[in-house]
Amino acid sequence: MAYDIHVIGGGLAGSEAAWQLAQAGIKVRLSEMRGGGDMTPAHHGESLAELVCSNSFRSDDADSNAVGLLHQEMRALGSLIMREGDRHRVPAGSALAVDRDGFSAGVTAAIAAHPNITIVRERVDTLPEGPAIIATGPLTAPGLSESIAAETGKDALAFFDAIAPIVHRDSIDMDVAWFQSRWGKGDGTDYINCPLDKEQYHAFVAALIAGEKTEYREWENVPYFEGCMPIEVMAERGVETLRFGPMKGVGLDDPRTGRWPYAAVQLRQDNAHGTLWNIVGFQTKLKHAEQVRLFRTIPGLEKAEFARLGGLHRNTFLRSPELLDPTLRLRSRPNVRFAGQITGCEGYIESASIGLIAGRFAAAELTGRTLAPPPVETALGALLTHITGAAEAETYQPMNVNFGLFPPIPGRTKKADRKKMYTDRARAALSGWLAA
Repeated sequence: MAYDIHVIGGGLAGSEAAWQLAQAGIKVRLSEMRGGGDMTPAHHGESLAELVCSNSFRSDDADSNAVGLLHQEMRALGSLIMREGDRHRVPAGSALAVDRDGFSAGVTAAIAAHPNITIVRERVDTLPEGPAIIATGPLTAPGLSESIAAETGKDALAFFDAIAPIVHRDSIDMDVAWFQSRWGKGDGTDYINCPLDKEQYHAFVAALIAGEKTEYREWENVPYFEGCMPIEVMAERGVETLRFGPMKGVGLDDPRTGRWPYAAVQLRQDNAHGTLWNIVGFQTKLKHAEQVRLFRTIPGLEKAEFARLGGLHRNTFLRSPELLDPTLRLRSRPNVRFAGQITGCEGYIESASIGLIAGRFAAAELTGRTLAPPPVETALGALLTHITGAAEAETYQPMNVNFGLFPPIPGRTKKADRKKMYTDRARAALSGWLAA
């Protein structure tokens, strides 16, 4: 099969990169090892762009949230991931959450039907000689990992990425739990809430800390990512930590009391039918039997049936600030670009966005053009700049997009106005870049 570029990895970043290239008229070989006899510890099927953790793309607010702004920018750039995310949206307040099966099936169908993309179910163990984008994510196969390490001369950093449990909706006791979004955001009823009083909360935290956990001896001393911390690790930081994190009760009115609960567990819809709900923020390394026992002590979940239990998997990424150039090419081997989580971005949308821009950079190069990186004032440009040089290489850790990556707004401004100023400036900068 003749092709112009080899994209390795069929996750969100690889699928988006392949789509951008194909839309530009480039012939793409997309290699995905799942379906070719290999599987990862975190995936369950063979679909492209499978969501292995939450089903949420987080905030869709483009006026005051950096993630929502990134959504908007990706839509403007013809993102396949955003197109299918919008098509398979499920209620989630001001967030964009998707039916995970419908979403990945939609991405797979679009990629398979594109005349410029050939999907090959195979494991790739060495860096390609020709033009390529490596988007193998946090679970890169050992052979390819070794090939990358041999080329870069640097060991990949690593942390644990965590998976939250999913509960069958009809097993939740709605005489105890109730529908409500915190502060009534979105439709006002997008989450299921399970209340805990002070005694129940403290008993739960104590049991969480004491619970039997899975041990990963070969991965000892691996730092956790702050944005995806196992719930028991958060609990170990202090007995009140969870009440100011995933178990906060503020903004939730228990209909039985008319008051905010001392603490609350929230569940978010996980599929279009509303039959599956994930426990928000409950990523965990507890053993499976311990999860079932402990989570059934939560009021409203006493008879919970679990469609999936929580788990952890290793995430590996490059020291991108010193290894990659501003267009995501490996400095020592410019025919190879990297995209997605392996570059050190964190989150579905961040991963897909770096796949998008890697695809566009490669398409421009293959057609004899030069594409300037997006302005640092944009969400995409700020994230890309962080990955490719603005971050400190020695202390580089996975990062979600946030306004802290953007150039500061000049002059003195009110804090309440600053986010809108960031997003207005970003939209103007993106418009200028697109026009150019």
